[in-house]
Amino acid sequence: MRTKFGGTAMILALCLLSLLLLSPVALSEKCNPQDKKVLLRFKKELNNPYFLASWNPQTDCCDWYCVKCDIKTHRITALIMKSSVPDTNLSGHIPPSVGDLPNLENLEFHKLSRLTGPIQPTIAKLTKLKYLFIEYTGVSGPIPSFLGQLKNLQLLYLSANNLSGPIPSSLSQLPNLESLHLDRNKLTGPIPKSFGSFKKPGPNIDLSHNQLSGPIPTSLGQIDPESIDFSRNKLEGDASVLFGSKKRTRTLDLSRNLLSFDFSKVDFPKQSLIWLDVNHNKIYGKIPAALTKVENLQLFNVSYNQLCGEIPRGGTGILQDKFDEYAYLHNKCLCGKPLSKCK
Repeated sequence: MRTKFGGTAMILALCLLSLLLLSPVALSEKCNPQDKKVLLRFKKELNNPYFLASWNPQTDCCDWYCVKCDIKTHRITALIMKSSVPDTNLSGHIPPSVGDLPNLENLEFHKLSRLTGPIQPTIAKLTKLKYLFIEYTGVSGPIPSFLGQLKNLQLLYLSANNLSGPIPSSLSQLPNLESLHLDRNKLTGPIPKSFGSFKKPGPNIDLSHNQLSGPIPTSLGQIDPESIDFSRNKLEGDASVLFGSKKRTRTLDLSRNLLSFDFSKVDFPKQSLIWLDVNHNKIYGKIPAALTKVENLQLFNVSYNQLCGEIPRGGTGILQDKFDEYAYLHNKCLCGKPLSKCK
């Protein structure tokens, strides 16, 4: 009798063990069940691309490609959709289900040329978001003003898409923003005056390769970012508000615009400035002697403007010795080394 009972117990134990071995998810699943449901819906909304083949419902979603979970709570905190190949079958719009991942801190869509449609409105629900990257995609339409509601955003990169229309002034309401990249789109209209109200010192700003027009707001003189790139737009008028000896500017690129101001009246940070490019504008006056005191200048270009006078000597001789004639060509009447001698 004991033998029969012992044999039955052993069989039951073996059956239970085999069930557990056949269901590893039951033993090792860490991913939050609701997050997992959202990810599977996200995949379905993208028509189940092979790009997300690792998203198998039988496995732990914290181990899936593009997904990162918090090590303590196991809630999904990052969704990083990056293609390592030139073409992928991932196509469609940004899925609305992305807004149902309430713990997301990092959301990235990068080099996905078949990702189209607008910036998904449900992203407004992601109040914990710190990093939003939508770059090198086919995403189009306006930059939505609701992005200004994501108060924890630190990095906002919307580079190289098909975005159009004006830049929303609400972006200046982001108190923690460190870097704003809206370059290589089809944006039009002026730079918002509200950008002068960014929390100081203000984020690094790249608005290059767009179709922005109008003057540079004087309010931008109230912030002090390390990097500004407004190149390749249709900006007009005075940009001297972006210069100053007490600023911490490292790179300033205003090239290929329609800017017009007296260059001789601007000053420069002596230690921080490493890059100054203002080529292809309508800038007039003389090259300031203060530039000879800039210690670490690596790139300098004032070509294709209306500058006159002798290229300043003195200091480290940087303006005459370090930069060749191409930094100065096609001005009104510049002279001196490396150009021809002044008469």
